[in-house]
Amino acid sequence: MDVNLHAPGTKPEIKLVNRLNESRSPYVRGHMDNPVAWQMWGPEAIALAKKTNRLLFVSIGYAACHWCHVMERESFENEEIAQLLNDHFIPIKIDREERPDVDRIYMNFVQATTGSGGWPLNVFITPDLEPLFGGTYWPGPGSTTIGMQHMGFAGILKKLAAVWENQRQRCLDNAKDITAQLKQFAQEGTLSGGEDGEASEGLELELLDDAYEHYAAKYDSKYGGFGGAPKFPTPPNLSFLLHLSQCPSEVEDVVGDQECRNAKEMVINTLRHMTRGGIHDQIGNGFARYSVTRDWSLPHFEKMLYDNAQLLPLYLDAYVITKDPEMLSTVHDIATYLTTPPLHASSGGFFSAEDADSLYRPTDTEKREGAFYVWTHKELQSILGERDAEVCAAYWGVEENGNVSPQHDAHDELINQNVLSIKQNREQLAKEFGLKVDEVDKILAEGRAKLLKHRNKERPRPALDDKIVVGWNGLAIGGLARTSAVLEGTDPENATKYRTAAEEAVRFIKAELYDPSTKTMKRVYREGPGDAPAFADDYAFLISGLLDLYAATFDDLYLSFADTLQQTQIALFWDGASHGFFATAANQPDLLLRLKDGMDNAEPSTNGVSAHNLHRLGALLDDETYTVRAKQTVDAFEAEVMQHPFLFTSMLGAVVAGRLGMRSLVICGAGREVEAAVAEARTQSNTNSTVVRIGGAAKSEWLRARNGLLQSLDPRTARVMVCERGACREVLDLADVGSALA
Repeated sequence: MDVNLHAPGTKPEIKLVNRLNESRSPYVRGHMDNPVAWQMWGPEAIALAKKTNRLLFVSIGYAACHWCHVMERESFENEEIAQLLNDHFIPIKIDREERPDVDRIYMNFVQATTGSGGWPLNVFITPDLEPLFGGTYWPGPGSTTIGMQHMGFAGILKKLAAVWENQRQRCLDNAKDITAQLKQFAQEGTLSGGEDGEASEGLELELLDDAYEHYAAKYDSKYGGFGGAPKFPTPPNLSFLLHLSQCPSEVEDVVGDQECRNAKEMVINTLRHMTRGGIHDQIGNGFARYSVTRDWSLPHFEKMLYDNAQLLPLYLDAYVITKDPEMLSTVHDIATYLTTPPLHASSGGFFSAEDADSLYRPTDTEKREGAFYVWTHKELQSILGERDAEVCAAYWGVEENGNVSPQHDAHDELINQNVLSIKQNREQLAKEFGLKVDEVDKILAEGRAKLLKHRNKERPRPALDDKIVVGWNGLAIGGLARTSAVLEGTDPENATKYRTAAEEAVRFIKAELYDPSTKTMKRVYREGPGDAPAFADDYAFLISGLLDLYAATFDDLYLSFADTLQQTQIALFWDGASHGFFATAANQPDLLLRLKDGMDNAEPSTNGVSAHNLHRLGALLDDETYTVRAKQTVDAFEAEVMQHPFLFTSMLGAVVAGRLGMRSLVICGAGREVEAAVAEARTQSNTNSTVVRIGGAAKSEWLRARNGLLQSLDPRTARVMVCERGACREVLDLADVGSALA
């Protein structure tokens, strides 16, 4: 761009050019042909705003976001909008998946000022990065939804330009007041901590009961889930409820035996409705991000790695607890989605997302939401034949005029279309059509295969966001590792497939995104490492995945890497004053605030996962310093957790561990009894225990050197030990591993 600053009091001349071709982000690069002269977020753009005394217009989204694409078509490709932005603002486009730190600051502002949030996130900020006005989707010129708003995007731009030009000092004063309020809002995790040293005795277990009661009151007994539409899976909340029945007896005494069983049933019912709903890709694999309807029938069609990576261990635990084959089938469904193209990278690692919008036919020019996934009744008849089409239509709820309500189809993209969801069971279909159950099974299996073949051949697949994000890969690594461990004894072929994918992802991250000289990571890989450093959540999620991978392989290489990354996370993000972890490292020049992440959202909170990691590492390595930091992390959020425990469900497991302690089950030696003990330990769903393997096929030299309790153990002697609080005791019956873990 060219900047020519005139004398004071006159407007500087500036000619901006679109610079998004400099980005590696698919989402950001998707806007490089817009007439809007988008700039890249960073010190240069901020300095330009200060030189020209312009507001920055910051637009944040992600590649799979449907309404982001709608706003681009309506506004950012529009010449009138482009001229307004280029003449009066410094327009900046950000991929929230690359810069979640920037996104969270301004999302807090928009949620606080409008009562809601979402993407695209659009905010006007001063050259000092202080927010002035913001929102989400605003309709562009000619939009069919503009009548629903008081003012379209063009009107907002004109109004903001005029106010900034004529009432600048008032704008600056308002922005400073807003920022002061945001800083107060950002005190999460800074009100309860203390000086480094001994942690408190921990929060009371009654908080788990409070959280349970909250979700029990909001539970939708008809369709599962909590509250009405829209419905999000919220894996951290479901995982908390599911594991109440697996917690130590002290938790059951507090929450109640019947309540723990109710919590489990709420989760199983929710997962069953999700599996059978439109949020689940009934023809292919994987789950969409959320449902716009209460009954899970109509999704927003984007598929995210972080959702599926969290749902995998959730369904796995549901299977471990219930032995329900429907839960196991869904485990394989999600694991297959993660370990096959397009989400699985051939080089190792997992890509980020698939778009909601796509072309219905290769010859079409405009993308439609859900075009890859929806079907007309005529298509089923054409592809499957008359009889099979009727059976499949009854099974998946396909109607002649479509099954999507007009109220959920603002752009008329789903007229006469059907989203597939399971509406009848096999026995009902057999009775309705005068068939045997095995004949129905054959029709459904062949119908699914034919529809999948047609979809893959005739329909362009939604665009792939082929970024590899460290934190989300950590979630996938953990889910696949745990799945492989549980299936090792009954399905070794798939167990090996899932474990190999997890191990390949770790090797990729270590080779491409980890710097062994500084022991730090970059957050994103796409055509090379990105510029953004890894944030606290990247370290937390990857450490968690590595600990799960150690438990699946008993290769202490993964434990050693987790230990190294944990020390780096502490060095970069630990709050020495109030404890817990900041989301970002200190002294980042392009951030207004330094926040802490305690509440769960679409992903579990950084501090909740970190506290659990520290407890696990403390037990695995017999390292009391980690255990103390785990307790201090929870203590940092004491005020907030005590007030609203249901917002911190990923941290409540660490509350249990802090109160009751962690134990490590150490399995030594080799032989049939030892292998049986290992298999039993791997199929348990426990909340405050870890498993260590010494001898046999385990690689444990580093671990034995790191953990003083293990140095004296003979790896050749078959035995099982329970170690906690710096001491070990022997389990006399090798076949009684379950009792030792309980």
